[in-house]
Amino acid sequence: MTVPNTDAGGDAGGDADTDVYATIAGRATSRFTVQGSEFVGHASPAETVEAAEAFVDSIREQYADATHNVPAYRVRADPFREYASDDGEPSGSAGKPMLSVLAGRDLENVCVVVTRYFGGTELGVGGLVRAYSAATKDALDAAETVRRRPRRRFRAVVDYDDSGTVRGILESEDADFEADYGERVVFDVTVPVLAAADLLDRLRSATSDRIEVDDG
Repeated sequence: MTVPNTDAGGDAGGDADTDVYATIAGRATSRFTVQGSEFVGHASPAETVEAAEAFVDSIREQYADATHNVPAYRVRADPFREYASDDGEPSGSAGKPMLSVLAGRDLENVCVVVTRYFGGTELGVGGLVRAYSAATKDALDAAETVRRRPRRRFRAVVDYDDSGTVRGILESEDADFEADYGERVVFDVTVPVLAAADLLDRLRSATSDRIEVDDG
């Protein structure tokens, strides 16, 4: 499995940078049938617990006629959050094996839901473990695995006199931003967490602390 070494802003990370983590670049789906039961694996990036739960809810709504919609996710929350549910399957036969696949690949900020349509033949606990694990692996294999750095989002508000200076600094740094020119200029900024403090210090110094900052 090839793992591109990029972050959300596109810069490369080094092996010495322990802040870099592996995740998936986008959503992916896979499916197969075992003894009449159809398994559909759904994988999605999820940067927050709320995003993971929203993805789970969306799959449950989309596949409301399924026998089971089993979720598992690992999210870089504070504290780190791992979650899995068997959604009515025998205890330990579905959610836990899915979570083990995510942990085994050391993936973070990833949510997987495996949908099962029961085909009339009992698979047994061992068969379910294999099927749910395979559905998770297949969905992850269908997604591109990437390396990212955690990003911080903040909003910076300045008067027009300082806006050119702020824009110049943001363009010179590893920062993604959008600017809204209204009564004052509002910059919505995304930057690697490790670079955020130095960037904010530079912005405050360049504007003689006239900048207003809050987490967006």
